[in-house]
Amino acid sequence: MTSTAAPSALAGPPLALSAASFVSSFDRFAVSPMLVLIAADLGVPLAAAVAAASGYYLAYGLTQPLWGVLSDRFGRVRVMRAALAVAALAGLASALMPALGALVAARVVAGACFGAVIPTSLTYVGDTVLPDGRQRALADLMAATALGTAVATGLGGVLADFTDWRLVFTVPAACALACALALGRLPEPPRARMAGVGGHLLGVLRHRWALLVFALAFGEGAVLLGTLPYLATALQHDGVTAAVAGLATAAYGMGVWLLTRLVKRLTGRLPAPVLIAVGGAQVVAGHALVAAHVSLATVGVTAVLFGGGWSFMHSSLQTWATSVTPEARGTAVAFFAAALFVGSAAASWAAGPLAQDGRYGLLFGLAAAVAAPLVAVAALGRRRYGALERA
Repeated sequence: MTSTAAPSALAGPPLALSAASFVSSFDRFAVSPMLVLIAADLGVPLAAAVAAASGYYLAYGLTQPLWGVLSDRFGRVRVMRAALAVAALAGLASALMPALGALVAARVVAGACFGAVIPTSLTYVGDTVLPDGRQRALADLMAATALGTAVATGLGGVLADFTDWRLVFTVPAACALACALALGRLPEPPRARMAGVGGHLLGVLRHRWALLVFALAFGEGAVLLGTLPYLATALQHDGVTAAVAGLATAAYGMGVWLLTRLVKRLTGRLPAPVLIAVGGAQVVAGHALVAAHVSLATVGVTAVLFGGGWSFMHSSLQTWATSVTPEARGTAVAFFAAALFVGSAAASWAAGPLAQDGRYGLLFGLAAAVAAPLVAVAALGRRRYGALERA
């Protein structure tokens, strides 16, 4: 095992790591404003075209444990570089696929490979930044992913509307290859050694607090990431173009990018349970707003509220995941990410028929009803965990 990066050697994520996170986020969210265009171009219903997104999210989520074990075994940087190289090929293939089935297959491969980036980046920060500065460093990494989200949802819709939706898949593919080369300059951080793959898995799955964090991540993925793509399709259902719908939902990424700055200031001043509650309240409020009425204004405000929910709630859960089993941090963070994106894929798939029928009020209303108790459990659980840590 090679490493020159000692723990606490960094105050924030390296630039190459932030760039890779930006590209991964761009690829994940660019498809949202394009679903209606893909359905029309390939001659399939919207509910079927959603498979290009939900299949991606499912592969993104299900492969997380594999990437976590591999990064614990072979190194964070090495795993990210290999995954990005394959993701680049899958992204180029996505632009060439002539039918929905082939497109979904290419997106599944891309999702599986891009899925290595975010959790491994989080683990890298966990390996190289001390706990008292970790949430601030993770907030910086989150800002990079948020910027990728904002650019993807805004630029993706514009490019798809005025050029061709296939072009949008080539942009992150080319950037992924560049990031794979740039990451070669990063040192590998030290990693704790455990007794093989089984040791890593058992070390995480026997930990009841880790299991709670994973369950909360699944719920958060369902009520936030799983419903986020439907903000754009809800507008398009009312006749708004893909470009305008994408720009409206881009407020989510800008909200995250701006509000992570606030989270950095509040970290250490407010306890984690309060940050979770503040973020969760924004998610519930956003869903309630668009459940009542869908318009450019309500979608834009909801997108910002979702960004606030992600900044406050997710960053707190994320920090919790990096510390709950430090001896197998890569595996734990990977399971956390897996739960998050499997939850988003499940919700995205389940909501497809409601979106197909234009029943967006019911879709967002159900999400609000699920989000409220989820936030309460998350805040109370984090409070109890903190009390046990201090005992």
